[in-house]
Order: sequence, then structure tokens, then C-alpha cells
Amino acid sequence: MSKTALTIDPRALRNACGSFATGVTVISTTTPEGDHGMTANAFMSVSLDPPLVSISLDKNAKMLEKVRASRRYAINILSNEMEGVALHFAGRHNPDMAKVFSPCNGLPVLSGVAAFFLTDVVQEIEAGDHVILIGKVTHFEQDSAAKPLLFWGGKFSQMMPVL
Repeated sequence: MSKTALTIDPRALRNACGSFATGVTVISTTTPEGDHGMTANAFMSVSLDPPLVSISLDKNAKMLEKVRASRRYAINILSNEMEGVALHFAGRHNPDMAKVFSPCNGLPVLSGVAAFFLTDVVQEIEAGDHVILIGKVTHFEQDSAAKPLLFWGGKFSQMMPVL
């Protein structure tokens, strides 16, 4: 381990990164065992031509093995009314949300989202304790009227209306 890595407190780093407001997504995929989802905010547009997006998953996340098995994933960008969905897929399971996915081109997606992207994995990059999965967008839909759910400072937030 490098000297620099030893001087960085992981919790302090996480708190500092939390100063950056992000959207909230549910990453989803399907395997022979069924549909799977996980709340994440590590999503990024990579390229418009070709159409590429990326997610970053912890090497120990169960979802990583699910995506590796299917070689596909969906990114569901949650709308501001979906905090309960975010919590459900972050491990606070709500039995009422047992069947919230609908199929779209063979991948599970959520209804009521601000947007969703269907992707095929084209590249994996190991980066520290995470794996970055770059996906080629094969289909997407957007609700331009939906406002996104935000995450900032360890809490959910919403955009304020512009006056």
C-alpha cells in the first residue's frame, strides 16, 4: 500500500465525496435466478458516439456477479418520489416492492423513473475496491417532466423549483 493511501481516512474521503450531489439510480439485471436490483449513485455518461455509460460496483457487491453473469444491465434514474424504492434496493427491504420491475427488451426496469438505459457490457475496469462496468446503450427512455431524486451529504434531497 502506498504512503498516500495510508494517510487518507476512508470515512473522511467518503464524507468529502458526499459534498457532490448526485442522482440516485437502481442498477438492475436478470439472471436465471430472477431479477436483481441495487441502489447506486456511481453512474456516468461516457460517450455519445458510440453510446456508452458506466457504473461502478464494489468488488464485494452481489450485483457485480449478477451483471457479470448476464453481461447486461439497466440503469434506472429515480424520480423524486422514489425514495422508498431507493431504500428498498439499498437493503431496507419492503415486501410491498417484491414485484416492482417490468421487462423491457429482456431487462428489468422500474416504472415512474426519470429515465432508464439498457446496456450490454463492453468493458470492465478494475479500480481499487470497485469495478467500473462500461455498457453500450441499446435502448433508453426518458420522462422529461420527471424531477430526479438527489443524494447529497448522506441524505436524499430534491431539486428546488427555479423561480
